[in-house]
Amino acid sequence: MSKKLIAVLLTALLLIGLLAGCGGKTGSDANEPVKDKEQKTEKVFVTIATGGTAGTYFPLGGALADIWTNNISNVNSTAQTTGASVANVNLLRNGEVEVIFVQNDIAYYAANGIEMFQDNKYEDIKGLATLYPETIQIITLEGKKIDSLADLKGKKVAVGAAGSGTEANARQILEAAGITYDDISVQYLSFSEAANNLKDGNVDAAFVTAGFPTAAVQDIAAQHKVKLLTVDDALADKLIEKYPFYVKTVIPADTYNGMAEDVKAVSVMSMLAVSSNLDEEIAYNLLKTMYENPDRLKAAHSMGALIKAETGRDGMSIDLHPGADKYFKEGK
Repeated sequence: MSKKLIAVLLTALLLIGLLAGCGGKTGSDANEPVKDKEQKTEKVFVTIATGGTAGTYFPLGGALADIWTNNISNVNSTAQTTGASVANVNLLRNGEVEVIFVQNDIAYYAANGIEMFQDNKYEDIKGLATLYPETIQIITLEGKKIDSLADLKGKKVAVGAAGSGTEANARQILEAAGITYDDISVQYLSFSEAANNLKDGNVDAAFVTAGFPTAAVQDIAAQHKVKLLTVDDALADKLIEKYPFYVKTVIPADTYNGMAEDVKAVSVMSMLAVSSNLDEEIAYNLLKTMYENPDRLKAAHSMGALIKAETGRDGMSIDLHPGADKYFKEGK
């Protein structure tokens, strides 16, 4: 073999070695897929516990699911029907849902282990935002000779179903007015039962906690002249001092047939609550996108028009989640 040929072969072998040393892939290495430089963001599933399909929580929950799924890239959200506030707290505690609709008084009871959550305290429940008022309406009829809360003494009063949020509202308002259950004939009746019994004359007054106008009260007003009892400022202040989840509300004249004047009342607030374990950035983005899509909320239910950032802490009865706290501190 000539020296020239040997030199050529040595040069070729040297080049092959250099290519291999520079990372060229052969054999099985050459067939390995190249990994993406950016990992895909993991999807976060957000289930929203609402209420019954005929209520306000369910359509608003559906709107929120749409907003969050369509506007937060790593969130997939759905709304589910439930037994509402008390049931929702238990679903959240058990880790079955990520966001709940709940009345702010029920959230307060859960966080403090009182009322229906006696000896069952849930400290990890945190507030996301308050939404709109659910007003305690104290209904009677003209001709009953009941013009004030004091006139309820000795009367048959429907205070809501036993163990319900309405029943707690009734008991607390009566207590602030110096009235106990010993002073009245207590009737544990649901909204519809109270309405029917009021129309039939079997009860003299009824407590109803709901957004106004309330269908059950409208039904009564279609046949009878209804009267709403006033919770004046002094009584409201006394109530709020002990139970900070209440807010003052005015029920406008003409809300119901025959209502000639505005009526002062108090309300609890519907709100969104989450677990303290929810990621801070996710919580922040849930609020941000909710407030950035008011038209979708209004289209879902008339109460959606009341969901605004500037009132999102009104009546907040529990500690805010850090993500919500960050959002509101930024002044959004």
